[in-house]
Amino acid sequence: MKAIRIALIINLVAAYALSGEIIVHKVRGNVSVRRGVTETWARAAVGDTLHPDDTMKTGALGSAVIIAPLETVGHTGAKNIALPSEVMVDMSDIRDLSQEELMLKLTMEKVRSSPSEWKNKEMNIPNTTVVHGPDKTPSSPMPENDLETGKFQMSGTKVLFQNGFYSTCALKAMEVFRRFPSLGANLDNRLMVAEALENARLRGEALNEYLAISKAANISVEQQTKTRLKIEQLRKETVR
Repeated sequence: MKAIRIALIINLVAAYALSGEIIVHKVRGNVSVRRGVTETWARAAVGDTLHPDDTMKTGALGSAVIIAPLETVGHTGAKNIALPSEVMVDMSDIRDLSQEELMLKLTMEKVRSSPSEWKNKEMNIPNTTVVHGPDKTPSSPMPENDLETGKFQMSGTKVLFQNGFYSTCALKAMEVFRRFPSLGANLDNRLMVAEALENARLRGEALNEYLAISKAANISVEQQTKTRLKIEQLRKETVR
C-alpha cells in the first residue's frame, strides 16, 4: 500500500512538472519559499507548486529536490534539481535562454554595472535593477550586513551551473557581483562565470572574462594555469 502511495505521488508530481509547473518533490530540514515580491518566507512542503516569480531558500541543515519542466528539441520531460543547504534560487532562473536573449541581458547587466554618472549622461538609463523583471532596487552595493543573502544567492548560481542552466547562472552571478563586490573578488566565482559563458557558446564573452581574471593580483598558480589554458583554447577556436 505504501509503495502504491509513493508511486502515485511521484506520478502526480511528474505530471505537474510536465504541464510547465515547478514542483517541490522532497524537503529536509529548514526549507522556505518566498512568493512573488513579498518579503515573507513560508515553510516549503512536498507537492507545493512554484512559479517563476517565487524564490526557494534552504537553511544550514536544509535541502530540497524540485522537479522542473525540461524541453529539448523533439522532447518534453522533467528534470530533478537538488538544492543543498544554504542556497537561494529564483525559479525564474530555472530555464534556458536563447543566445540573443542572453546577449541582450548581458548588455543590460554591463550597463547597470557601469558608473552611474556615465549611465545617466550617455545612456539616460534610470539607476535601477531590472534583470528579472521590474525592480526598484538601487544598483549601488547593498549594505554589508546583507552579505549573507549574497552568499546564499552565489551558492544558488552553482546549482544552476551544475544543472546546465549556464545562461541564467552567468547572469545571476554578475548581478550578485555587482551588488556584493567582495563576492566578485573571489576568482573561483569568476571562473565559474567564464566557464558558464563558454558552455553557453559565447566564446568571445568567455575569452574576455578569462583575460580579465588572468590580470587579477590575487590569482593563484592553479587558477593562472587554468586561465592560461582556457585563453589559448578559446583563441584557437575563434581563429577557426
